[in-house]
Amino acid sequence: MPGTAVAVPGDATTPEQATQMVAEASHQLEVVTEELNTAKVVLEQQQAAAAAAEQAAAGAREQLNALDGQIRQLARIAYTSDGLSQLDVMMTSDSAEDFLSQLGTLDVIAGHTNDVLAEVSVAADAANRAQEEADAAAAVAQESYDEIAAQQADLEAQIADYQAQFDALTAAQQTEVNAAHAGDAIPVAAVAGGVAPSAAAQVAVDTALAQVGDPYVWGAGGPDAFDCSGLTQYAYSAAGVSLPHSSRMQSQMGASVPVGSLQPGDLLFYYSPTSHVAMYIGNGQMVHASTSGTPVQVVSFDSMSGFTHARRIAG
Repeated sequence: MPGTAVAVPGDATTPEQATQMVAEASHQLEVVTEELNTAKVVLEQQQAAAAAAEQAAAGAREQLNALDGQIRQLARIAYTSDGLSQLDVMMTSDSAEDFLSQLGTLDVIAGHTNDVLAEVSVAADAANRAQEEADAAAAVAQESYDEIAAQQADLEAQIADYQAQFDALTAAQQTEVNAAHAGDAIPVAAVAGGVAPSAAAQVAVDTALAQVGDPYVWGAGGPDAFDCSGLTQYAYSAAGVSLPHSSRMQSQMGASVPVGSLQPGDLLFYYSPTSHVAMYIGNGQMVHASTSGTPVQVVSFDSMSGFTHARRIAG
């Protein structure tokens, strides 16, 4: 990792070694960034789960409070002078039939009371379970947050180190590093995308292409700067399709597509485990946010190594 480097590329044995070191550092930083993106998505999901559990607990407590009122009302009926006991029924009944009738009324009241008590018990258990789930989810979310904060600090140190390494390269070496990790940029006049298979995919392609020239920033999701998964998320969001800000999570969405059947809007994934995503635009070209120092650009699909698979999100 670049954070462990003891010297900048200028101190390397040869310019070639320096260039290779920075190229590898660029890739490793993208891996860390996408891991951070994934962790943030998981954290958001855990926080949502905690909030839902807390709402469930609140609802159960409201139900419990309402049933508590019913219990109190029944208790007043049972223990005031208007209430009846089996001895009262026996002493005040005019006949056996009257006695049985009033005893049946007592049974109904007792049965209703038991039903309400059972409801209270169920509501109380539900409230307790919901609260336990909320507390557990909140604890997990806090633990994840702490881990993310530590990763963020490490990443910032690595980025600063990487930038120093990159700045120490010559202009030609910087170009070589960018080309190795991003592919050779295709001039805007030569961009030749195709027609997407669906309206949503077409909107996503058009939106991604509209960002060409915007800077690459680790962890950014637009509207003026992007990392790889931030760009694809932003593009599909414009089409009404929600994607997580994580190349690894995006790589599991949609349907698998063989290379020979690629269509505009399909997402292209790189490396194992997945740490980079690009968008196919047709005619053998793709658009992506590749690495620091290189803006969003269109490149040839064949100009970048490490491709593993493609997924169709819409169409």
